[in-house]
Amino acid sequence: MKVVLSGYYGFDNVGDEAILFSLISALREENQDIHITVLSNDPEKTAQQYGVEAVNRWKLKDVAKAIRQSDGLISGGGSLLQDKTGNKSVIYYSGVMWIAKLLGKPFVIYAQGIGPINQLKNQRIVKHTLNRASLITVRDRDSQEFLTSVGLKKESTIVPDPVLGMNKPSLDESPWLASENIPSDYIAVSMRDWSDGREYLEKTAAALDELLKKGEKIVLLPMHGEHDYNTLEQLLSLMEKRDGDIWMAPYDATIQEKVVIVGQAKLLLGMRLHALIFAAVMNVPFHALSYDPKIDSFANLCQQPVVGHVEKDDWSADDIVTKVITADLSEQNDYLLEYTTEATQKAKHTAQQTLDILAK
Repeated sequence: MKVVLSGYYGFDNVGDEAILFSLISALREENQDIHITVLSNDPEKTAQQYGVEAVNRWKLKDVAKAIRQSDGLISGGGSLLQDKTGNKSVIYYSGVMWIAKLLGKPFVIYAQGIGPINQLKNQRIVKHTLNRASLITVRDRDSQEFLTSVGLKKESTIVPDPVLGMNKPSLDESPWLASENIPSDYIAVSMRDWSDGREYLEKTAAALDELLKKGEKIVLLPMHGEHDYNTLEQLLSLMEKRDGDIWMAPYDATIQEKVVIVGQAKLLLGMRLHALIFAAVMNVPFHALSYDPKIDSFANLCQQPVVGHVEKDDWSADDIVTKVITADLSEQNDYLLEYTTEATQKAKHTAQQTLDILAK
């Protein structure tokens, strides 16, 4: 069988690369002879890193050729169909699906988070495109309800994020942790930039200062390469205490190493969705800082607290400190296990269901 994968791949975003890694692994577990072609922003790196064929996602002739030679297209996972960052995502990913449709190839929506899609024209594009899908799986109820609200006739199924099906790496797979000799009772922190100023960074910096004074150890984890590294450098510049029991993990660490860095922590304070998902994979309790409904949705699934929303002014540094200090980590861990035990198996089942559809 030959399949083409379309997603936000080849941009050095650890969350999306973790999706790709998990998706490829799950497909190969179901069919060891499967031939996978990835539409990538950096096809040479993608091909080398994952042992797949890859084509430039921007060269539509190459994209069409790959789809024509395949048994079908898999679109996902991740938050592909949204217009919060502009119209291009809806147009591009829907366009790739229409290429498959026009070539007579089936396409599957794989564990996507849909929305927000605020513009009516984009809602119509998504509705008309997804009504032609052979299978629609979404990663949360908000996505499913949104599709219903825009008039989608096709049925959709809620499934876990593909990364939840990832095989856990060994906890000794972090050369950086070993070289730094960091104790394993630290708090891991994942942040990203946001358009509405830096007040959320100032609050977080003040909270981390207070936690350091209380004897906590902190590891800053850049999930999205240099992009998040620069944000975490801004965070450090706002702190009073910038040395001692605080470390910055390497931005270019492998997916597995970043999973391990989260896995060795006692708690994650996270803004990136896939930092939270890494915590769930490794059964590490987390406190979320939300910038998007997808963060709230995942925290709710895992019954983990949201300490604040970056666009709201109803939280403070003291709120973060209080919630971290008073957290019942054992209880939070039990809630996590309750969700992940079932989600891990369901995430792997999505791959089987997808291949069954494409094989028809």
